[in-house]
Amino acid sequence: MTSLIGTHSGKFHCDEAFACFMLKQLPKFKEHAILRTRDASQLEKCDIVVDVGGVFDHSKQRYDHHQRGFTETMRTLEKLNFDTKLSSAGLVYAHYGKDVINQILGGNVTPSMVDLFYHRLYEQFVESIDAIDNGIAQYDGVPRYHSPGNLSARTGQFNAHWNEPENDADERFEKAMEFIGEEFVRSVKYLANVWWPAREIIETAVEKRFENDASGRIILIENGGCPWKEHFFDIEAQKNIRDDNVTYILFSDSTNASWRVQAIPSDKTSSFENRQPLPAAWRGLRDDDLSKESGIPGGVFVHISGFIGGNLTRDGALAMARKALEIGAGDENPEAKKQKMES
Repeated sequence: MTSLIGTHSGKFHCDEAFACFMLKQLPKFKEHAILRTRDASQLEKCDIVVDVGGVFDHSKQRYDHHQRGFTETMRTLEKLNFDTKLSSAGLVYAHYGKDVINQILGGNVTPSMVDLFYHRLYEQFVESIDAIDNGIAQYDGVPRYHSPGNLSARTGQFNAHWNEPENDADERFEKAMEFIGEEFVRSVKYLANVWWPAREIIETAVEKRFENDASGRIILIENGGCPWKEHFFDIEAQKNIRDDNVTYILFSDSTNASWRVQAIPSDKTSSFENRQPLPAAWRGLRDDDLSKESGIPGGVFVHISGFIGGNLTRDGALAMARKALEIGAGDENPEAKKQKMES
């Protein structure tokens, strides 16, 4: 008899496509065929069933989340700090995710690294799939703008549209699995090959921060391409140094042969809020105008929002960060400052 992974027929969603992809990465299920049906007698023949059947029972390899009373989260199943209700993707990830990650990386990672990647991939990749499938809004209130193109929406586009024939549904499901799978594999390999090697660099930079300034509020890394944000906040929490108020990070920009001064975000989830933007009087200035206003040679630019700036040299960037600490963010633009001085 053919070994089967069962899921529902009809319109498919990201969660079961991803769940099926994950299962197919494991030797135990690699050769299983996928049966898409809502016929209970057919599903009963399957070795494992996801997103259909009205049952969640790991001992029976049944992973549905639609039934009344289902409330499982990564906190309840894995004691991780996530309270989003799980979809079939999250259920399969909770029970098989570490094995899938290890399989993708060829077993060349330590258990502690797998644990770290497992946590981070749920946060960065899987949780949004769970939330969207369960109809959980990302935020309260009316959004300021529409942001299309999330993984769930893009996976859903593999379904037949209203003006297309539906006679190739299984083939479309296979393509959706391939799409979401490629995204996941790329994310796993990025963590292992790019993100993780940066951790030691950032940890060393944090430890040496007092060499840059007596305040300890400036960190410096030599490699501008090194992903630092997530590592920094993890290290800050582990070392319990949040009260030190590390404010700026300096890094080289090899593409422009210069240096950058970036304000540390308010927290790991912030994209636009930061602890202290560069001084208001510098914002929007470039080159000689910036050098004159700041009193520091080699100025390149300061973004109009103040979240980042640049200088031609390492010493110049460090001088900008130190002076920014002295000045503070301020709330005046250069013209307002000029008018106040003249009055």
